[in-house]
Amino acid sequence: MPVITEHGAKTLPSVEVDSYNLEIRDEDGFVGDRASRGAFNAIMDEWREPLRKLGADPLGDEAIEDVSKKTLDALLADGDHEAAGLVHSAVEAFAQELTHVIHRFLKSASWRGTEAIVVGGGFRQSRVGELAVGRTAVLLKSAGTDVELHLIKNHPDEAGLIGAAHLMPSWTLEGFDGILAVDIGGTNIRTGLVELNLKKSSKLEKAEVWKSELWRHGDEKTKRDEAVERMTDMLKDLLKQAAKAKINLAPVIGVGCPGLINADGSIETGAQNLPGNWQSKGFNLPATIREAIPEIGKHETAVVMHNDAVVQGLSELPTMRTYKHWGALTIGTGLGNVRFTTRSKR
Repeated sequence: MPVITEHGAKTLPSVEVDSYNLEIRDEDGFVGDRASRGAFNAIMDEWREPLRKLGADPLGDEAIEDVSKKTLDALLADGDHEAAGLVHSAVEAFAQELTHVIHRFLKSASWRGTEAIVVGGGFRQSRVGELAVGRTAVLLKSAGTDVELHLIKNHPDEAGLIGAAHLMPSWTLEGFDGILAVDIGGTNIRTGLVELNLKKSSKLEKAEVWKSELWRHGDEKTKRDEAVERMTDMLKDLLKQAAKAKINLAPVIGVGCPGLINADGSIETGAQNLPGNWQSKGFNLPATIREAIPEIGKHETAVVMHNDAVVQGLSELPTMRTYKHWGALTIGTGLGNVRFTTRSKR
């Protein structure tokens, strides 16, 4: 099974992956679960409960899972003082939890010496998320923790696609206009065509998503094989659009997927939020994609897969190269995590 970079590789073209998908436990379970979107929803419900008893809950009877990020942002910006106060209270409590989680990560051997952390994931793409990260940065500094906290620059929906280009050695992309990429999450599967724009920047600083397709598998009851078939159909559709637009694609597909990725492309742990059993010994996602799309252009397709937090973190390479040791956290269905060491030029 041809690959350009080993699946789940520790050594990538620009960085060493010191740690990813780190699972730290305490008496309450996995520490990372305290800083996920679900954790924020639970905090909101805790604050809503006393208001609900008084008939003063600004969200009424609506379940917090059905309340959009835009609605919460609107309560902050335009809601009355109590509604805004409710959201601010949840933001503060979540920031306290996120601060605790970061402290626990920084104490682990693989995260020691971390200079900066970039925060992405769907939760970041809201004013509520930005405030939570900003408050966490203040709490870290007030505790004397010497680490910079940054918001991911690219839109989180695109970062998980753009980062796939950084999985490949630069020479494999020379002469091509773009690549296909897949970002698999606990709620969504997104496919995209990433324009490399190597003439503008050989370091992929100008890479951008030309087109993408989104499927919210979390809204449907679907099986694993059906989900993979839907995903490959989305990739084939992008191939047709690229051909029509005369975009010369490299014969590679970069994939970001939750979990611990083995060198053979199997998933060891961490894929429990995906539909069906993706950790089965008889299932190999890169091989399945290659079987569905054996060629791109006139060349045999190569598929490279890594953890989704790794791929999203890689999208920030152009702005994080100044740091020797840095990490990324993605706040979504779960809390993705990765720690990098920037490689020195030989």
